[in-house]
Amino acid sequence: MRLAPQPSAQTPRLLLVALLLSTRGLASQLLSSGCPERCVCDEQLVVQCAGQHLTSFPADLPLATRQLIISNNLIAELPALALNYLSDLVYLDCSNNTLTEISQSTFGNLRKLAYLDLSFNILTRIEDRTFAPLDSLVMLRMTDNPFLSEIHQDAFVENLALQVLDVSRNNLTVLNISSLIALPALRSLGLSGNPWSCECGSEELCLWVHLEGFKFQDEGQTVCGSPDDLQGRRLGEAGVQLRTLCHHTLGSWDYLFFVIIGFVIFAAGTVLAWVMGVIMVLYERYIKKKDEQLELDEEEELATESGRTSRARGEQENALLKHTV
Repeated sequence: MRLAPQPSAQTPRLLLVALLLSTRGLASQLLSSGCPERCVCDEQLVVQCAGQHLTSFPADLPLATRQLIISNNLIAELPALALNYLSDLVYLDCSNNTLTEISQSTFGNLRKLAYLDLSFNILTRIEDRTFAPLDSLVMLRMTDNPFLSEIHQDAFVENLALQVLDVSRNNLTVLNISSLIALPALRSLGLSGNPWSCECGSEELCLWVHLEGFKFQDEGQTVCGSPDDLQGRRLGEAGVQLRTLCHHTLGSWDYLFFVIIGFVIFAAGTVLAWVMGVIMVLYERYIKKKDEQLELDEEEELATESGRTSRARGEQENALLKHTV
């Protein structure tokens, strides 16, 4: 009687390997099947669409995409609805396109995004809390936007993980740094290539560059664009000068006021001293007269007493004479 063959101990292991291979192949197949036209997708969840002459944001992106590169195209808008489906996205390169604006809703669901490149576009301004949803943002590049002239002071107020910010070679003339100073992780800031206005309104920025120059990329090329007497001067150097210039000095009317006040105080002091002198003289005279009057009274009292004594003696002598006779 022949026994049935026993299952080998290797069978479960082989089945597991086969299952993993088939799953991996299926995942790869699903990723490839969902890859946008003219883009390349790989098993590392990287979608590469650079330089494909795209005029709109690529459609049908795999939802598991972690890196998306759409640089060197003609994309004019980032659709919030399509972009925010990519909740696992950590890297987004949108450089060298024709983006004109972005808003807080653009990145509303990208909580894991750590790298964002918006360089070489035609952005004009950055609104309030534009990057607020990006809790994990570590590096932000917004260089070479020739029309970018305004960044709201609270644009980065909630990006506490931000370490590198580059806004070089834009059209910025002023920058409110109150929220930037408060960022605990910020260690590198690029400001060069902007026509900075080194007026009193930029004193805080210039002094910050002077005090913490190690944080600034190309600090030597971060220079003033205006006014003419400070044009080309490094912001750090201008900060020291503005610290003196921007605090108002006394004018001619101020000096005249102080002269008049000084004269009034001097005159009042002189008059007061004269009055006090007169009072002292009168007081001394009064004391002197009082002392003289006391002396006269004492003399009169002594004279009166002496007269009384003389009369008493005379009376005694007369009484003795009469008694003798």
